[in-house]
Amino acid sequence: MSLNQRLPFLRWSTWRLALGMPAFLRTGQVGDGREVACAEYVEAHARQGDIDDVVAAVDRFAYEKAILVNVGDEKGRLLDAAVRRASPGLVLELGTYCGYSALRIARVAPKARICSVEFSAANAEVARRIWSHAGVADRIACVVGTLGDGGRTLDTLANEHDVRPGHLDLLFIDHDKRAYLPDLLNILDRGWLHRGSIVVADNVRVPGAPKYRGYMRQQQGRLFDTVEHQTHVEYQSLLADLVLESEYLGG
Repeated sequence: MSLNQRLPFLRWSTWRLALGMPAFLRTGQVGDGREVACAEYVEAHARQGDIDDVVAAVDRFAYEKAILVNVGDEKGRLLDAAVRRASPGLVLELGTYCGYSALRIARVAPKARICSVEFSAANAEVARRIWSHAGVADRIACVVGTLGDGGRTLDTLANEHDVRPGHLDLLFIDHDKRAYLPDLLNILDRGWLHRGSIVVADNVRVPGAPKYRGYMRQQQGRLFDTVEHQTHVEYQSLLADLVLESEYLGG
């Protein structure tokens, strides 16, 4: 285990992330250019068309250059396993950031069509650059918006990306923690999940999504069957985190 993993708070980029959190909550970016720098690093150091090398390059950037707020490598392996269990044809991701988790999904499920929703147009552009370099841009669509915008983004997903009732196999949630539960309820209202659909939620402990966790506990064995995975906050091993993996039991 590297020093960066054991002692993340020795890294300036960690402190800069903390200082930039107000800007991140407003804009989706930390404010020091690390997101664009990540795309530039990938384009310069990863083999074009090699998805494995692109994923590895993003991880190297996060460890060696500047910490990123994507799912990361440790929790990414939990996501990989959930993708294998879901064997998805259609995936919806809430929270694109730099496109890393969508890359991991595309790698595990090469036949899946992935729709990723991101409120920051700047992040969407970074993600598209990275997907293009990895050779998977034709399988991942980024929709700029939020599910809480009065139905516009939900309608865009339905009308322009053919997200239809009962057709969503995997939902990955990793965006505004306050929106986890409202957005899940919006998706349930649309009827997009089917029995056996898998819902994965990151950062349920840190920064935390207590209302979402409480809902899943309330619905345990009724509407969802949930496993709570004990893990760590991305790109370090000091802070504990939770990833919730929930199988939809409804029809």
